Amino acid sequence: MQNFEFYSPARLIFGKGTENTIGQTLKPHAKKVLLHYGGGSIKKSGLYDRVVASLNEAGVEFVELGGVKPNPRLALAQEGIELCKRENVDLILAVGGGSVIDSAKCIAMGVYYDGNVWDMYETGKAIEKALPVAIILTIPAAGSEASGDTVITNEEKALKYGYGSAKLRPLISVMNPELFYTLPKNQVANGVTDMMSHVFERYFTNTTHVELTDGLCETVLRTIMHNAPKVLKNAEDYNAWSEIGFAGTVAHNGLVGCGREQDWGCHNMEHELSAIYDVAHGAGLAVLTPAWMEYVWKDNVGMFVQFATKVMGVDGSYRQPEDIIMEGIDKLRAFFRSIGQPTTLSELGIGEDRLEEMARKATHECFGQEHPIGGLKKLYWQDVLAIYQLAR
Repeated sequence: MQNFEFYSPARLIFGKGTENTIGQTLKPHAKKVLLHYGGGSIKKSGLYDRVVASLNEAGVEFVELGGVKPNPRLALAQEGIELCKRENVDLILAVGGGSVIDSAKCIAMGVYYDGNVWDMYETGKAIEKALPVAIILTIPAAGSEASGDTVITNEEKALKYGYGSAKLRPLISVMNPELFYTLPKNQVANGVTDMMSHVFERYFTNTTHVELTDGLCETVLRTIMHNAPKVLKNAEDYNAWSEIGFAGTVAHNGLVGCGREQDWGCHNMEHELSAIYDVAHGAGLAVLTPAWMEYVWKDNVGMFVQFATKVMGVDGSYRQPEDIIMEGIDKLRAFFRSIGQPTTLSELGIGEDRLEEMARKATHECFGQEHPIGGLKKLYWQDVLAIYQLAR
């Protein structure tokens, strides 16, 4: 086990009706907030009206900025930064899923920075200060309600980069599983895939003597896979949604990655798909993850046998580890198909013409200095291209 520091100060408020008291919850922390959200769904559902009523009742002033899209855009975040500066906002309330939260965190880190906030994403420059962020979660997926991570898309450069800092961990996150009832099935599938990938990126490691976090990863994955079909069958299954929602938080709050080298190869590869083709993040991960497994499993046979047996329930002879592993990968693909996910790049409308470009971008080879991605196996641009081709 490696040295680690685990710090997760996000206050999680879970349960029915918890969003209706957001005003009183925020009052000790803010006089004026930016209410940040996506499209019209929170207005159609009545959530917007309940949040506004709660803020007004508590005497918390607010300005608002809607319009966040999946794969959130830098341009809107820059608009939010200027709005927060102009209005002297002292907290951002993000009402939505991962994209809204990512955008809110981008705004939060940009308010106290004199330059272009994209600088931090591009260089990894440390932030000194950020506005606090509070969340009402409407889509369980990204785990951003408890993480210090954010991802943003620069449309002008066709790049999608992530950034992480403990200063971006949310102050407060409200999770009422009832808010998930109206989610379209494709968003449910994308969310499930994303949270599973957050576990995979930590689970597949060369670090040994990590039995506890191995077990935590495996339990979270089995819990997600057990409950996802339930919510797809019955959108108002509160108990199943509770399991899914909490699993998404645990998948990305850092706990399951403690003491282990992490990978993040699949996320880096998928960001190129989203940046160029604007595909849903979860859908891209559903395609790339099994292909990545097929490409790297020989670098840690034991890890993939463990995954196949303990997570995917494969039963076979340990004298034939390749058969066990390949069945595990096949079962994962079958699970993704069962929840309505694509399993090939062609299903996403992605041809061969830009695969090499994406591979070179993913590893920064095209920018003059290649940085291989991944932890379990270091992937250079030729490796990434091979994985894209496997995923065709």
